[in-house]
Amino acid sequence: MTQQTNTEPHHSMQTSGSTEPVWTHKLPWSQIPQFPSLDKDLKTDIAIIGAGIAGISTAYELVKRGKQVTLIEARNVLSGETGRTAGHLTNDLDDGFLEIAKKHGEEGAKQAAASHAWARDRIGEIADELNIECEYRRLPAYDISQFPVGEKEHEDELQELKKEAEYQRKIGLESRFDPNLTVRGWTPSLDQRGGMIAANQATFHPTQYLAGVLNWLKTQSNFQCYTRTRVMDIQEKGIELFGIGHKTVEIRTEAGHTIQAETAVEATCVPLQKLSVIIQLAAYRSYCIAVRVPKGSVEDCLLYDYADAYKNVRLTACDEQDDYLVVGGCDHKVGQEETTPHFAELDRWTRERFPQAGTTDYQWSGQIFEPVDYMGYIGKNQGSDRIYIITGDSGDGLTHGALAGRLVADEMEGVRNPWAELYSPRRVGSVLQSLPSMVAHDVQSNTQYKRFLQTDIEDIEDLPKGCGGVLNKGTKKPLAVYKDENGNVKQFSALCPHLKGVVCWNHAEKSFDCPVHGSRFSKEGICVVGPSKANLAPADEAGEKEQVTAAA
Repeated sequence: MTQQTNTEPHHSMQTSGSTEPVWTHKLPWSQIPQFPSLDKDLKTDIAIIGAGIAGISTAYELVKRGKQVTLIEARNVLSGETGRTAGHLTNDLDDGFLEIAKKHGEEGAKQAAASHAWARDRIGEIADELNIECEYRRLPAYDISQFPVGEKEHEDELQELKKEAEYQRKIGLESRFDPNLTVRGWTPSLDQRGGMIAANQATFHPTQYLAGVLNWLKTQSNFQCYTRTRVMDIQEKGIELFGIGHKTVEIRTEAGHTIQAETAVEATCVPLQKLSVIIQLAAYRSYCIAVRVPKGSVEDCLLYDYADAYKNVRLTACDEQDDYLVVGGCDHKVGQEETTPHFAELDRWTRERFPQAGTTDYQWSGQIFEPVDYMGYIGKNQGSDRIYIITGDSGDGLTHGALAGRLVADEMEGVRNPWAELYSPRRVGSVLQSLPSMVAHDVQSNTQYKRFLQTDIEDIEDLPKGCGGVLNKGTKKPLAVYKDENGNVKQFSALCPHLKGVVCWNHAEKSFDCPVHGSRFSKEGICVVGPSKANLAPADEAGEKEQVTAAA
């Protein structure tokens, strides 16, 4: 198995891990649109923080409506989780509509299906309108049992899929159950036939699409973008009661500049705040590999098995002879499992089912945030009048980010949107129903503070080159230590700036990950995933120098 990795310090400004996703095969980081850093104070109508699919989609919808928009990103555009997905566009949501209906009722399930369908279609419309070549195409989605024919669990899961297909049809999806469903290219020696077919789904190349949208936005007079501009504080200022008075939003950056906006949107994957919505989200790592297969040897479809940490499959372009079979799955909570074995599991799973599989050219991981009641949070933040949030993608972040653009734009303009109640960050009923699981998650997260009593290494000498770990023996406070390939050591505080959890080393992505609420930091201590706003504090001169070099 080959592995595309990048250990250059500046790589942490391009993406959130050291591994390279397959999307760089056709669109390397050097071809992503570039923008300047903010070097002054400014005023704007709408400030959007975060330049992934949620932020870019929201910017597009608002710019099209004539709003003045400023997009702000802590690192480079598309440096977050959008560029580390598997690229599925579907309203066959992974939580299942029977489960969604238990929390939100049948009307809520209908709106969830309709909103993600709109997003799936909207991406295709924009790609056509802007002439973006991004592999967008329609194809079916297949949901199958994880077990082979003959095992009782196989029949049990097929019965569940049959019920799901019936319910999906009831709420408007083009779904049906086929007891003889097979996938062309899947080996007949491992028979997992039967399952649900959700017609009229889609897929695309996510970074090609969004680079195209950004290139269009760059030509618009009512759009501006600043990258490598880290936001450290966002607050509403002023008083507004019964239409009297006026509120604005004040945003302060790490470099000391101030952005004054009429309205702001936190499209940062997870909000830049301490708790509130944060405790209603669970952060997970998810893994992908890209394996060469001869063109035409595997059916062009979206494929999902019925495991809890389910596997998912799609194709993307490689070269004239081969396609890439992109296989994902093996989700687990951030910082709570060893990371590298999951790539081997995906590789084994793939080769057992697709014997035509060639070399594995790419392997990477990304991050998702699961809300307690399955639906994301899109709208005015709790306790805010002029600050909106977009978070809780629940593994469907690409359609979630696209639909957020319309929902936020509609709410800002006072346009009634039928999805608003379902995604409201202020909803209560479905969250209260989920209180037992939310409490259990919170308790489990808080047990991760046990890291204060643990050390990964006894001595820095024990650390292999190219690896990191936490030294918590003979030190005043836990230290996050990284030893580069040349044996040079850099040290940082191991305390996550969010709520002081002790980070742990992610071997796959060469990062320090917080197991409490999921913040992640590059090997240079650069914050690459929130809810932390700040980087890990350097603990020696080498660490400080490395951090400055990485952000340059």
